[in-house]
Amino acid sequence: MEFDREKFKTNLTDRLRRQYGKDITQANKHDLFDAVSASALEIIMPNWMETRKTYDSKPTKQLSYFSAEFLMGRALGNNLINTGILEQVRDVLEEMHIDLDVVEDEEPDAGLGNGGLGRLAACFLDSLATLEYPGNGYGIRYEYGMFEQHIENGEQVEYPDNWLKHRDPWEVKRSDLSVTVKFGGQIKYGKTPDGQDRFFIENAEEVTATPYDIPVVGYDCKTVNTLRLWQASSPNGFDLQLFNESQYQRAVERQNNAENITRVLYPNDNGPMGKELRLRQQYFFTSASLQDLVHSFVNKVGTDFTKFPEYNVIQLNDTHPVVAIPELMRILIDEYNLGWNDAWSVVTKTFAYTNHTILAEALEKWSIEIFQRLLPRIYQIVEEINRRFTIELRQKFPNDYDKQNHLSIIHDGKVYMAWLAIYSSFSVNGVAELHTKILKEQELKDWNFLYPQKFNNKTNGVTQRRWMLKSNPELSEFITERIGHGWEKDLSLLKGLEKYADDDASLEKLFQIKLHNKQKLAEYLKHSQNEFLDPESIFDTQVKRLHEYKRQLLNVFHIIYLYNRIIDDPSYNPPSRTFIFGAKAASGYRRAKSIIKLINAVAERVNNDRRVGGKLRVVFVENYRVSVAEKIIPASDVSEQISTAGYEASGTSNMKFMMNGALTLGTLDGANIEIVENAGKENAFIFGLTADEIIKINKEHSYNPQKYLERSPELEKIVNQLVDGTFDSSSTTFKEIHDSLVYGVEGQRPDVFYVLADFDAYVKAQEQVAKAYCDKKKWAKMALINIANSGKFSSDRTIEDYVRDIWHLKKTPV
Repeated sequence: MEFDREKFKTNLTDRLRRQYGKDITQANKHDLFDAVSASALEIIMPNWMETRKTYDSKPTKQLSYFSAEFLMGRALGNNLINTGILEQVRDVLEEMHIDLDVVEDEEPDAGLGNGGLGRLAACFLDSLATLEYPGNGYGIRYEYGMFEQHIENGEQVEYPDNWLKHRDPWEVKRSDLSVTVKFGGQIKYGKTPDGQDRFFIENAEEVTATPYDIPVVGYDCKTVNTLRLWQASSPNGFDLQLFNESQYQRAVERQNNAENITRVLYPNDNGPMGKELRLRQQYFFTSASLQDLVHSFVNKVGTDFTKFPEYNVIQLNDTHPVVAIPELMRILIDEYNLGWNDAWSVVTKTFAYTNHTILAEALEKWSIEIFQRLLPRIYQIVEEINRRFTIELRQKFPNDYDKQNHLSIIHDGKVYMAWLAIYSSFSVNGVAELHTKILKEQELKDWNFLYPQKFNNKTNGVTQRRWMLKSNPELSEFITERIGHGWEKDLSLLKGLEKYADDDASLEKLFQIKLHNKQKLAEYLKHSQNEFLDPESIFDTQVKRLHEYKRQLLNVFHIIYLYNRIIDDPSYNPPSRTFIFGAKAASGYRRAKSIIKLINAVAERVNNDRRVGGKLRVVFVENYRVSVAEKIIPASDVSEQISTAGYEASGTSNMKFMMNGALTLGTLDGANIEIVENAGKENAFIFGLTADEIIKINKEHSYNPQKYLERSPELEKIVNQLVDGTFDSSSTTFKEIHDSLVYGVEGQRPDVFYVLADFDAYVKAQEQVAKAYCDKKKWAKMALINIANSGKFSSDRTIEDYVRDIWHLKKTPV
């Protein structure tokens, strides 16, 4: 893209003057960030507008990616890289005595996601634009994100993530495209003005959905797609009469209730009010998005809805947006007077569903009471979908009433959203080969029997633009010097690095790049958390959402094992290790929050015990987010991917670490299996029970954690230290963790996620890590081979798989 230096300067100074009434000498850091971003958006805007015009003038099939999360990270640096003007902007700012790195650090991470689900959605949008496919995202503009995590006295404390405190310079408010979403009310049956019978809702609560558009800039192309986020408000939210009667809170009650919908990602849903709010969120953004798509279709094509699937495919990212299915039925039947069969034909050709988990808790289900009261017409439609489905079930399983009941979309007083998605979608995909195999053969085997043609695998991927070009510029330069450009859009070209696997100069350079990234991370944590890291030590990292199946607890147990051994045996001299954690626990997930407390308690003990002598350090990185991941991942030597086999659908941090030369220490779970297949088992550290072994133990009910405690005095000591005051003066602080392993809690059997069973194997794998790291040349070679074989794990490849098998899009260059 042609870059006009003087125009950029003019735009920047004009922005400061108009927005803040300041010149360069008066501007603070945030003013400069806003002005630089707005000036960059001026450069992007013509391509963004031209992309929309291209899609409108040549109507073609478009993907709409519905997701409750889009973990986008910071936009400025990524957009400058993808637009191809990063260095030009840096040079111009230097002339103006402005440091671009300082400006970038002023940008808050967009509070639109939390974990791998949201980051995957962000990577997909980047790849769609880069590959020049027409594809846009739809989600919610969360005012306060999920939460900003503070660690106080070792415990997670949630504060509002006020990422919109100033305003987001990348978003464009589109009030002209606002729509109305209705909740509650009573179903009525009557006639339209032209005499047709129809259902309608009376006395419903009306909420205004206003879209905010964010550009998604493709790399080295002119395509700029859109992420459209909806904000909720009330059309009549202020009651002046009540206000004048001094009833100030009641006067704004409607407005507050509406705005609550888009305040927070994943509000605590342990109680009925939290559950209702989550359902309101899901219906709000899916209804608004569908209204938007239908209006656009009618304006471009007309009301022949048989053509709707020719121009639209909607991917449902997990079960959160599945309520879109009956909502599209409602729109087609109630607003456009289609018959049931015609509407159903459109719906079943439009939706595709991605399953991200085998955990029953994550396969959403809603109580009929909440669902019917909040969405009466939608519930009525789901009932009719289920009535027709049960006829089919009786024909397939005529005498198997248990199976009929189990597969019914409505049963046991609940609406099962995953069942609704599978029945109504034309495609159901898992996100790694093992995950899809478990879905087809175990968790969803009855569904696979019914509809084998629907099930397919699409192994996840991540974008190399964010996770290499932006996060690790030194490694990117190293790669380009050896294989040239092109890998930025075709990651399979990294295979060309393998010829340098025995080149001493290249291996030494790779090791030095890693060391420099470790030094940068150490400097960052010194300033942000007053932590002092030794860059010469092994950086062993586990950064991901805190959940028991991800087994941060197993990692902590190994740290306690090392600590005990160092204290008990003064002659023990392992290589220095720094264990790095980063994780948020859901606000209502008590045991996960206890594990965070334990990590910090162990860190407090280990880091302040002089007998450790620098051999061991534990760091919990506060408020883990994308911009922090961009610092941690390039600096890591070891990638902890230690989930209980069969529980992690795919994982994507494992891919990011691999691309950046960290070696995988993990179980044969999720995409770890495919990582090992590509890099070679000799270039990773694999341990633990397999998914098949765990399935067998679960079926036989043969697991006895006591035997692992009895045969391992070291493990028994660690478990007892949870309650003997070693890490907290109170013996009850970690008692629930202890009891969950030894006795079982909340009606579950002990050690649900096989922490004790895998402990000895994990310790041995960690010993192999320590031994391998002592041979720096061998370690660097293993790292290079991992990088060279990470091409499969680009989200570009994933998107091409979706396009070929599910979406059937056509490249639409601008």
